Amino acid sequence: MKGREKIYGVVGLGKFGFHVARRLAEGGAEIIACDIDQERVRLISDYVTKAYTLDATEERALKESGIYTSDVVIVSIGENIEANTLVVMQLMDLGVREIIAKAVNELHGKLLQKLGVSRIIHPERDMAERLAHSLLVGGFLEEISLAPGYGIYEIKPSSRMLDKSLKDIDLRKRYGLTVLLIKRGENMIINPSGNEVILEGDILVVLGKGENLLKID
Repeated sequence: MKGREKIYGVVGLGKFGFHVARRLAEGGAEIIACDIDQERVRLISDYVTKAYTLDATEERALKESGIYTSDVVIVSIGENIEANTLVVMQLMDLGVREIIAKAVNELHGKLLQKLGVSRIIHPERDMAERLAHSLLVGGFLEEISLAPGYGIYEIKPSSRMLDKSLKDIDLRKRYGLTVLLIKRGENMIINPSGNEVILEGDILVVLGKGENLLKID
């Protein structure tokens, strides 16, 4: 029997929190969202399962909203480090097992790490790194971060790769990158063999260190 779907909580509906909540909801997830700003709550209410106007620094408000019952809670309170940290601590006290928190700066990130937050997001730094990759790496399209320095990347093959097999270009040996799949029009070639030839218009989805993308010629 299929288990129930995860419930996600989003605390703080600034630009980052709003878009996370909306994208999760559009993906079919059940969302409980909250913010102290009534207008932000009104805007997200069309997308999420439940939306509350409340002060998340108050433990009573967290309890009454039920957001602490979520499987994963994303804390996305903007520039107020004290409020952000207080909410994280109260959610932990209420038994939330997985907390993803937006760090205001590097020092705040270290504090969240010491508290035991499951995952820490640095939106500006992460976006800057992605922009740098897109500018430095020819054909860089998209990135999914897995761990510091590692990720899954969508890239356009360089002209040197076209009409050659994966075995011939040997991205794993030369750059430490594993080709997970090839997007070819509407089709996907999953776990392609070394004999698969790269064609014009193909998109490669690779796994490895981001810095190694810079070495591809």
